[in-house]
Amino acid sequence: MDSPGTFRTSRHLNHSPAAVFAAFSDAGILASWWGPRGFTNEFEVFDFRPGGIWRFVMVGPDGSRHPNDSRFVQAEPPGAVVIRHVSAPVFTLTVQLTAVQGGTRIDWTQVFDDPEVAAAVRHVVEPANEQNLDRLTAALDRT
Repeated sequence: MDSPGTFRTSRHLNHSPAAVFAAFSDAGILASWWGPRGFTNEFEVFDFRPGGIWRFVMVGPDGSRHPNDSRFVQAEPPGAVVIRHVSAPVFTLTVQLTAVQGGTRIDWTQVFDDPEVAAAVRHVVEPANEQNLDRLTAALDRT
């Protein structure tokens, strides 16, 4: 059973695990799809390896700026990416890629350190995670 601070989503993508993994490991591709619909990204540091730093600003459709500081915990091609978001709100995102007939099953699990914070942002996180996967799919379709 999941903790109250856990959000899960999964999807079938019509792309290989290697292609999906590349959409995480390639800063140019990742910047094009990361975040909810309408957001853009300005990467400052992107060191895609276990222990590597990922520092960027998400820019909202209204021009609002949202600094993010994360660490890559795991970067295991072509099957797994684990990201520790160390700026508030603090959470760990685990992305598991599994080869299936016709593509990849992506399992996206986001676990917030504080269940109360998770409850407060649930209304934003759940649709944002789906939008992230929509944008990932569109980015893969373009490549």
